[in-house]
Amino acid sequence: MESRRDFLKKSILLSGTAGFSAALPESVQRAFAIEPTPGTSYLDAEHIVILMQENRSFDHALGSLQGVRGFNDPRALRQPNGNSVFLQTEASGKTYAPWRLDIKDTKATWMGSLPHSRESQVDAWNGGHHNGWLDAKRSGNKEHAGLPLTMGFYTRQDLPFYYALADAFTVCDQAYCGAMTSTTPNRLLLWSGTVREQQDPKAKAYMRNSEVDFGEMTWTTYPERLQQAGISWKVYQNDLSAAGGKSDEEDAWLSNFTDNALEFFVNYNVHLSPKYGLKMQEEIAAATAQIKKLQDQMKQSDATPQATRQMKYHLARLDKVKREYERSQAKFTDLPAVAQDLHHRAFVTNLAPEAQMLETITFEEGGKQQPMPVPKGDVLEQFRRDVNAGQLPIVSWLVAPENFSDHPSAPWYGAWYVSETMDILTKNPEVWKKTIFILTYDENDGYFDHAPSFTAADPTRKETGGASAGIDTGLEYASLENELMLGVDESSARSAPIGLGFRIPMIVASPWTRGGWVNSEVFDHTSTIRFLETFVQHKYGKQVDEPNISPWRRAICGDMTSIFRTSHKDDVPLHFVDRNEFVGSIQRARHKQIPSGYRALNASEMEHAAKLIPAQEPGIRPACAIPYEAYADGNLASDGKSFEVRLRAGNDVFGARAAGVPFNVCRYSGKQTTVATFVVAQGQELRHSLSFDGGYDIAIHGPNGFYREFKGAADDPALDVECLYRSDTANRQRLIGDIELHLTHRGADHTYTVLITDNSYTKQTITRRIAPGSTKSITVLRLDKQHDWYDFTVRVADFNASRRFAGHVETGKPSSTDPLMGRALST
Repeated sequence: MESRRDFLKKSILLSGTAGFSAALPESVQRAFAIEPTPGTSYLDAEHIVILMQENRSFDHALGSLQGVRGFNDPRALRQPNGNSVFLQTEASGKTYAPWRLDIKDTKATWMGSLPHSRESQVDAWNGGHHNGWLDAKRSGNKEHAGLPLTMGFYTRQDLPFYYALADAFTVCDQAYCGAMTSTTPNRLLLWSGTVREQQDPKAKAYMRNSEVDFGEMTWTTYPERLQQAGISWKVYQNDLSAAGGKSDEEDAWLSNFTDNALEFFVNYNVHLSPKYGLKMQEEIAAATAQIKKLQDQMKQSDATPQATRQMKYHLARLDKVKREYERSQAKFTDLPAVAQDLHHRAFVTNLAPEAQMLETITFEEGGKQQPMPVPKGDVLEQFRRDVNAGQLPIVSWLVAPENFSDHPSAPWYGAWYVSETMDILTKNPEVWKKTIFILTYDENDGYFDHAPSFTAADPTRKETGGASAGIDTGLEYASLENELMLGVDESSARSAPIGLGFRIPMIVASPWTRGGWVNSEVFDHTSTIRFLETFVQHKYGKQVDEPNISPWRRAICGDMTSIFRTSHKDDVPLHFVDRNEFVGSIQRARHKQIPSGYRALNASEMEHAAKLIPAQEPGIRPACAIPYEAYADGNLASDGKSFEVRLRAGNDVFGARAAGVPFNVCRYSGKQTTVATFVVAQGQELRHSLSFDGGYDIAIHGPNGFYREFKGAADDPALDVECLYRSDTANRQRLIGDIELHLTHRGADHTYTVLITDNSYTKQTITRRIAPGSTKSITVLRLDKQHDWYDFTVRVADFNASRRFAGHVETGKPSSTDPLMGRALST
């Protein structure tokens, strides 16, 4: 095991704040260098290792990475005020663009977390308008409350390890939080596929950390299903949260930060873990002290309603933890053998005495030696032992202590934990050749992400959207009544979708994801379970399905198999981290200035707002083939007072592998602007009618840059436009990458001159004439030089109406990320 001095050097080094000296991280370099066995696939893996870290949004961490859907997004959501979603305006009227949180020359990593409660997440989303970030996400620290921290982001210079990991493997840029809320509900989704007691819209939906406690959840989790099927699994952590005997500082370095959600499920019997009784004794002491404090306050003045509520809460808490202490005195050996095994697998901890201790080391700062506490033992000891002994199970979950979790409440040491995990897995090349490592995050904290969430519609309000037949959006919607039933204060209760939440970083490292690829299929936390379902079924012939995952999620959240490719010698160059040393360290950064690279934009700047949005690294990346066949067309209804949108998720090309498609339909009409989300299952179609008075302005957003825009009025030309994907003449089920437009002239007179104008990819305008009563098919010029990306507008000469179509044609073959986004267009 490495020395403590090496540990500190490594953790500071990999965080990016200290001077990432010399070269690419050894663990990443080694993992990339280990060539897989040619011809193998992800089904040849023997170990799936899952690490869910804490509280970072995609734009905040990776928005400036080359090739991903980040700050260069050319068709980002337009707000009701006409601004790009990247320009957020607070209630006072001040507008801010994203700005860099320099991690090495400011104290950014020491400034704590931002609001990420259920109510703050819902308020930032703001009914799909995605424009409440600045007011909903103000820091609770008075010193920082005036800063637009939610708009802060990091770059490669700040997070070199994570950028190197993305350069070497595959980053997923459409991975979302499972729930629009804080940590625990999202981790319930990771381990069980749901936040509800039963799959019933009237059942309790646990949407807040405070609503969940040790040993209380009663539904079945996915590890239990693996256990029943004979699939080996473990959850590794240094120690449990349900374990007493630690100071706050020891807890931050050594416990699991309540991030192992299995501690909350009754069947795992966490109350029989060795130090649970000690934890309850500490809780008894804390509750007793709070009650005494409140009693003293009430003696000095009249009891306020707030004090009465607090007293009621602490009395109930005291009663509960006393009962829990009594339960903890039962004998573990009285449990059935199956229950004992379940407990041991869920709560693998490090047993060496030093694993639960800190020691002090010193580092130099300003010519003086400064002390710093670090773990005395190896926080990955048992995981390391199992890997080295060839005893790693088929499925492993890792749970980091707070200080290694990437949570903004702690300095950003998490890169060490990730690097060390990969170092352990790659020490023996034969282990790495059979391993898939999934790095993901539970939620976004309070940090802005520009990509609109795909959310469940309110089943009582059709204007919020809908879903294909057989999909109940109510299962994924938490009503105000549900919130109040759980005892949520009226001021904090919200009626809103359970999910999806906002985008989070996700990188998959394995022999079958090498080469710096991007995957743009929609995933959430239940996608990890779905991947395990698929993997176990195909590799071991066992059907281990998770019935807790709703049909709504299964329709739009993929099973992650599109991330993987059959292995071969990979000639894609690896982009190494710059060798120049960065200045300072995490500890030195603690005493740096508060970040100040933001400013409120004035009126003249707003006229050129596009120039104020930060740029991504230039260039494109290889993109995974993803199974979308998405269609969205719209035409004026015969009454001239409504516009009908037709949404379809085809399955002609991908068959059973075809993905359902979520669509956000935005209608812009002054103060009447609305956003509705529709989930269309594979092979299905939905129609949505939008009334208008005077004119219409409608935009539709789907996955991977899919975009449609319809503008016009009651006097539109009588021309219907349908955008299709051109098939191979020899095989109608194979797309060749081109667009085919079907134009139908419904009028009785006047031949139309139709103009098809390229908006982005330097194609020449196409002009066609179409006679009344006729239909014409037009092939848009070949898209091969632009990697099957398209963006064009169709209109009739002398009319104002327009139809815009943009996105990517999914042919079933690997492609490249958007060259427009990468500023890499070829002429």
